Amino acid sequence: MDRILFGDNQFFGVNHMSEEKARQQLVRFKDTKAIIDVLDTAYDAGVKTFMCTTHDRIGEVCDHMRADQARYKDFVYYPCMPYAHKYANAVGQHGVLETIKMFSAGSVVETMFRGAMGAITRDIYDLMRLLVDAEMKRFAGLNTPVIFVQNVVTDLLLGMKLYKVFAEFDAHVRKKYGAEAGFITMNVPALLDALESVGLQNPIICANINKIEFRMSGGKALYEKTIAERRFRPIAMSVFASGAIPPEEALDYVCAQPKIESIVFGASSRGNILQTRDLIQKLDARYAGAAR
Repeated sequence: MDRILFGDNQFFGVNHMSEEKARQQLVRFKDTKAIIDVLDTAYDAGVKTFMCTTHDRIGEVCDHMRADQARYKDFVYYPCMPYAHKYANAVGQHGVLETIKMFSAGSVVETMFRGAMGAITRDIYDLMRLLVDAEMKRFAGLNTPVIFVQNVVTDLLLGMKLYKVFAEFDAHVRKKYGAEAGFITMNVPALLDALESVGLQNPIICANINKIEFRMSGGKALYEKTIAERRFRPIAMSVFASGAIPPEEALDYVCAQPKIESIVFGASSRGNILQTRDLIQKLDARYAGAAR
């Protein structure tokens, strides 16, 4: 994985601290060209991996890049699925069963109607594969070496103790897409226990990792211990805690932990993209020198 990854929250009005800023971002990025312009800036700055939701408008970005493969030959996508709002909106408009019909084969729905619980358990895996394949269609022909499960699903499965779904997801994306599975979570220690229990070793886990414990279930000390002592590949997100921590202070905390493999951040201006890239590179060089 690249050290620096680019996220997409800013494109779709996601800001955990400010609703007003979220609204401003929605207005700014209502045109897909505005998204592409920012991605071009990041790409030209050497930030070539885009960790993105499977929002419908990402499909338009994919179409643009497929049409100019010479320009974007080194561009990498890390799809994060499902885009929960799409399914939530469909449930609100059509109901649960109609939503399942929209995104899956009829056999799954028929099984549910029959009430055969054992068969439903087996069909969870079929439904998962169908939904993954539906989401991945927009990325056809593009480079997707890691495919993530969003935290809304990861943590739901974790709470329901449906750990085998993680293993089935891993097996499916490896076999069909030649990709590694990644998991986004709000609870790293519990997820790592669950993944190891179904045979997933050294998994890729993306989670909030920041100096002020913003949305870190279990707390900073437990995360630091888990990262230092256990075998997995951490990706740090929300490192700035939605702007609550000054950039150099925020990145210093993350870069000081040598086992954190990647840092994902979102930005909407060239200045912020370059500042973040340069700070990470400076701090990495500082800690590498200290280690020697």
